[in-house]
Formats: sequence, structure tokens, C-alpha cells
Amino acid sequence: MANVVVIGAQWGDEGKGKITDLLSRSADIVVRYQGGVNAGHTVVVDDRTFKLHLIPSGILYPNTECIIGSGTVIDPQVLLEELDTLKDLGVSTQNLFISSAAHVTMPYHRLIDRSAELQRGDRKIGTTGRGIGPTYADKSERTGIRMLDLIDPEGLRAQLEWTIAHKNVLLEKLYDLPPLDLESVLAEYSGYAERLKPYVVDCSLTIYNAILRRRNILFEGAQGTLLDLDHGTYPYVTSSNPVAGGACVGTGVGPTAIDRVIGVAKAYTTRVGEGPFPTELNDETGAELCDRGAEFGTTTGRQRRCGWFDAVIGRYAVRINGMDCLAITKLDVLDELEEIKVCVAYEIDGQPCQDFPSNARLFARCKPIYKTLPGWKQSTEHCRTLDDLPQAALDYLEFLAEIMAVPIAIVSLGADRDQTIIVEDPIHGPKRALLHKTH
Repeated sequence: MANVVVIGAQWGDEGKGKITDLLSRSADIVVRYQGGVNAGHTVVVDDRTFKLHLIPSGILYPNTECIIGSGTVIDPQVLLEELDTLKDLGVSTQNLFISSAAHVTMPYHRLIDRSAELQRGDRKIGTTGRGIGPTYADKSERTGIRMLDLIDPEGLRAQLEWTIAHKNVLLEKLYDLPPLDLESVLAEYSGYAERLKPYVVDCSLTIYNAILRRRNILFEGAQGTLLDLDHGTYPYVTSSNPVAGGACVGTGVGPTAIDRVIGVAKAYTTRVGEGPFPTELNDETGAELCDRGAEFGTTTGRQRRCGWFDAVIGRYAVRINGMDCLAITKLDVLDELEEIKVCVAYEIDGQPCQDFPSNARLFARCKPIYKTLPGWKQSTEHCRTLDDLPQAALDYLEFLAEIMAVPIAIVSLGADRDQTIIVEDPIHGPKRALLHKTH
């Protein structure tokens, strides 16, 4: 039995959906522990593409239970659209469960999110405008609507009478928007509640009972370490905790229940939205990475900024999350490059810096110090073992494992499930991967 957390080791978009899908084969339960519809996972199975925003990608396995944890925020309309899409594609959703304590994104959250971002002007954060931040803000202010409130008609009306009156003042006076109508919102969300009520459970109790039965549980995060509210590149972060510690808070289990943490990182680096990005490439190489990697957001369709692999933020992610091993994705995107660079340290105002700076102003002044490695100039997409890889590709992976001081367990070479090299099974294998130089 193993309980495993899968986290993003960069700024999100690392390919966690595919890795979670692969690991779900060995999991009895997959739990999403934070984030909302501002995240997206793309999974390709038998030439069919599934784009999921709230439902864990483990739903594609008929015998795997999936839970949306209490640390998530749920847009009921989007969730129901996902459910309907999966059913139309012949995917059963009878094993899906939703935490009764998960907070609900309401219409005023989306309106406030978009309007506030417009008002920030040059200080905009790069929010998706899906209402995630305002939903978490209401959660912190103790004025939020939870799933247990949504499915309680009398309680929902009582809460919304005050909340909508309060939010209407903001919408009209601060954002110059028309007020929301209480009865219209109640009618819309009561309809959502009717359909979602059968899925609602006590998340913490459900997971605790599964642990007692020694079932394999996979905890799935959204976004990435550098977007963490507490440990990311604040203020250009999300409103929750994608780091491994968030799995405990966002599901209601203790840290002693976690057996392993798997980080997911691209073979290069991408970032969506605003904020510093030391290794960003605003040249032909950056454009090539974007084109070959199809770097457009699952949720927003926004083009991702591309750059070389940043081992400084990688080491930081290893430290913050207590990673046991790594999954490296999109290695094939580098196949055509003559040479490949890895950022091994920063320079700040002429001084070398080996560690990620906690000061955001310092981070904005970081200049990358690169190590250049030879490219392999041949396709890796059909490689299925380490021995199949060109020597230069293997050397590149070994360099990443060495400089980040964490072993690599999985290498992804394309979107399909079978385009993967499993160095070791991160769930059932020993706590050691083969692809790791000692130093």
C-alpha cells in the first residue's frame, strides 16, 4: 500500500494530467486536493483527448474512485459540463465523490475576479477570470458557500440573502456593474444542487476509511510549486497551496498518511501569465519550444511563455515538497535542438546565487547562469526504455537528476499513455530510481 502525492515542480502545465493518469492504474482512489477550474489536465487515450478541470483524471479507469477534496473550489456549471461530456464519451462517473466542505464558486466571484483584474492595469496578476481568488477570499472571510450549503435549500437561501446584498454593493459601487437577482441565482444553483447532491460525501472520513483498508491513494494537485500562495512567486501565484503539504490540508488527512511525493517537471520550463521568468526565451528557440510543445493552456488557451530548464526553481521545489522522485515530461520537444541549456544558478546584481530568492524584487533581477549540453538531433518519441534513448538524451536526464539531487522515475516522450519510459514504479517500487548519479 502506498499513498502518493503528485505535484507540479515548476509554474504548472508540467503534464501532471498524463502522469496522474499513468499512476492511476495502480491507485484505488485519486483525490484532487486544491485549485478550481483555473487548472486543466489533458489526457490522451487511444487517440481520444480528455480535457479535465475539476474531475481527477483517474476517472478514466472504471474501477478507480475519484474524490474532489475540501481544498478545491467548485464551479457547479463547469463540473456538470465535465460530467455530461464524460458520459457522452462513454466514461462512467459513478465512482466520483465531492467533499461536502468544498467551497462553491458563485456568479459574483467571476464578476469580481474579472473586474478587479481590469482595474489593476499594469499591476495585473494574470488571473484566469474564473472566480477562483474571490471564492478562496470568501472562504477565508468565513462568508463562503460550501457544497453542504448548496444542497441545503433553506440554508442556501438564508446565506445568499445576506451575501448577494453585500456583493451587489461591490458590483454597483466599485465595479459599475448591474446587481445580481437573488431569485435567479437561487433558481440556477438549486438546479445544480439537485444533480450534484448524490456525489457529496465527508471527504476526510471517506479517505480515512480507505487508509484503514490499506488502499492505494493518489493525491493530485493542480498548478505548480512556484504558483503556491505561500511559497510561490507572490503575488503572481494562485490562491491555494499546490505544494505537497496542501494535500493534507485539502483532504483532511494527517502527514503521516503520505508515503511518497512525486514531482512533475517539463524538460524545459513554461509559465502562463505575468511574473518574472529568468530563463524565458524571446527568440526563435522559444518559439520552437512553444510550437513543438503545443504550449497553449488547457483552461484559457493562452500561449505559454517558454524557456530553458531552471534547476534553481527545481531544487527549491524538491526542498519545499520533500520530493522522492521526478517525472520528466516532453523530452521529445527538445529532439531537434543542436544544444540545450540548463540554468544551474542565478546572478543577482553581479553576485552568484545558488538558491531561489524569497524576495520577489530580487527574483525579478535574477539572470540565469547556464550549463550547455549537446542536443541529440534525433527522435525519441518511439523510445520505451532508457537503452532506447540517444546517449546525449540520457546524459541530459542524468544531469537533471544530479543537479536537482532527486532521482527520475518516469520519462514522458509524447501525449499518449504508451509514449513513456517507466524507470521504476513510483507507487510500488522501492524509494530509489535508477536514473540518478551519486555525488
